[in-house]
Amino acid sequence: MKLTFSSLMLAGAVCISAGAFATDGGKNAKKPLPVAPPKKYIDPANMDLNVKPGDDFFEYANGNWRKNNPIPSDKTRWGSFNILADENTKNLLALLKEVSANTNEPKGTLKQRVGDLFASGMDTVAIEKLGYTPIKADLERIDKIATLPQVVNELVYQRTSGKGGALFGVGVGQDSKHPNKNVVSFRQGGITLSDRDYYLKDDPRTLKIQEAYKTYMITLFTLTGSKQNEAEKNAATIYNIEKTLAQAQKSRIALRDPNASYNKFAVADFSKTTPNLNWVVLLPQLKMPGQDTVIVGQPDFFKVADGLLASTPVEDLKVYLKWEILKGSASLLSSPFVKANFAFNSVISGQKVPTPRIERMSGMVDGSLGELLGQLYVEKYFTPAAKAYMVDLVNNLKVTLGDRIKRLDWMSAETKERALKKLAAFTVKIGYPDNWQTYDGLVIERDSYAGNLKSIAQWRYNYSVAQLGKPVDKTRWGMTPPTVNAYYNPVSNEIVFPAGILRFPFFDFGADDAVNYGGIGVVIGHEMTHGFDDQGRQYDGDGTLRNWWTKDDADKFKVRTNKLVTEFNGFSPIDTMHIKGALTLGENLADLGGMNVAYEAFKKTKQGQSTTKIDGFTPDQRFFLGFAQVWRESMRPEEQAQRLTTDPHSPGKYRTNGTVINLDAWYDAFNIQPGDKMYKAPEDRIKIW
Repeated sequence: MKLTFSSLMLAGAVCISAGAFATDGGKNAKKPLPVAPPKKYIDPANMDLNVKPGDDFFEYANGNWRKNNPIPSDKTRWGSFNILADENTKNLLALLKEVSANTNEPKGTLKQRVGDLFASGMDTVAIEKLGYTPIKADLERIDKIATLPQVVNELVYQRTSGKGGALFGVGVGQDSKHPNKNVVSFRQGGITLSDRDYYLKDDPRTLKIQEAYKTYMITLFTLTGSKQNEAEKNAATIYNIEKTLAQAQKSRIALRDPNASYNKFAVADFSKTTPNLNWVVLLPQLKMPGQDTVIVGQPDFFKVADGLLASTPVEDLKVYLKWEILKGSASLLSSPFVKANFAFNSVISGQKVPTPRIERMSGMVDGSLGELLGQLYVEKYFTPAAKAYMVDLVNNLKVTLGDRIKRLDWMSAETKERALKKLAAFTVKIGYPDNWQTYDGLVIERDSYAGNLKSIAQWRYNYSVAQLGKPVDKTRWGMTPPTVNAYYNPVSNEIVFPAGILRFPFFDFGADDAVNYGGIGVVIGHEMTHGFDDQGRQYDGDGTLRNWWTKDDADKFKVRTNKLVTEFNGFSPIDTMHIKGALTLGENLADLGGMNVAYEAFKKTKQGQSTTKIDGFTPDQRFFLGFAQVWRESMRPEEQAQRLTTDPHSPGKYRTNGTVINLDAWYDAFNIQPGDKMYKAPEDRIKIW
């Protein structure tokens, strides 16, 4: 789920009293200040009132805004989320400029590490001078490899030194069936393009991306000294290796089944399936000693990956290992590498010009030292009042969701009781962590950008593997405080709302309840519903992957959710590409559940029980318009195509229209009638939570 909210500047809610005056030192020494006009939280100027709400509600709510706000050239999409993210970036840059200007902070302090990391990324003179020197030793080390065991040693070294993760994925995390325990888990990997389909399909759009990828590989190899024909050969070698791995991967839809991805092996038994990868020996080398068992997400993939090691010449494997270093470092090297990286990504995303470096460095610091920078952000831009408001709102929506579960006509009393127990067990995190990550032992130097990022990657790896044998730390967050987002974590049964999301259009202290419930209220309901979507429902109240449903209730749930799959399969945002209803099912369920819960909670408020119009709209209309303006966006066709392939979220237009058509209250609010393009008969409207 991607959303946000932040600074509590009460725009539109702050009035200047009639007793306020300005002085200009002249004859008009006492001139009344103008009264600020009230903010329109639902502004008809942003709407296309020529469109009937029942024909295209998204366009009705957002049409003029979209016409008047073209996508900036350095963006691939533009909408509410992007505007908030840009505001956050400005706030973060103000902090980063301040702390990086002080070169006298004591070594190891919060401000020294944050400031020096930012400064190192902005030192383009030093970065240009180094060229690809930061990775030259890595490439030379790989050149010396002569045997398959040495290839395997390099696979281990790249991981433990924070320099890459070729061939497969491995990490430490919660055991889905024992959520208080950390465990080693293996997963499919080894490819560069973001989805297996980019290797397996041959439509014009995919072929264009494949060619751009090969050009990118050729460019990076030539920049590091390879001749053109050698670079072309390298690109073909890498692509063929990755295509083999892609063919062995499960699809994103298949990966939505958590039970299918939970395969526990004794370490010795797993090693028997991968003769060239002896995990009894390799796990201690990966700093994961003492493991009797591991979880393997996709066992068949590892058989193919192991066979690929045996059947591929060592010289070709060396090229593949070099590519792991090159692609992981391109964006942090000199400008020819950065330009090549952008040229490749622009083919996939449609972005016209690069994001300014200073903005990229702000995101880099947030992504690298997010809980250090986050402390500065929260101190300046987040207030206890915002957190208190969220606590109350979450509690209100929990009660409402509980009431809705009790009233379900398709679920047995037995399963309802367990669902309510799970709901009551939700952990709620708002704003920022109670216990900040301190990054103990991480050293940041002002004059070593590439070195800093490698140190951070290595620190993260060491921190992760150090969790083995320790209880799961459930105070940790998966997002940084400034993030424009929110999430539900099924293994911890927690809903999390970073400070960054607590801003308009999601929330504003000056807004009426309809707007806030249609914004942040739906977000909260969305994350709660994730606990009961097609994946989340398979975890119980303590986060254990365990079936708590009766078979009859599970069957009824699947019948209802299949209707939502079919509905979204029918939406075609571009060309012949359709939304993948099965891939987006969890998010679509959460949108539908979140809106139902938020609307019912809103109807308990004073405004929800009134009919008083504001700016010409009834309370119910403002609720639905508030929801629609959260999802206002325009997107480049290349970015749209990529997201239809990889993103479990539907595009904003369809998250809006595909949700409201299933709520009776929306039909009543806008007088939607048979004959309107979006009209669905009452008996066809999908009702689940």
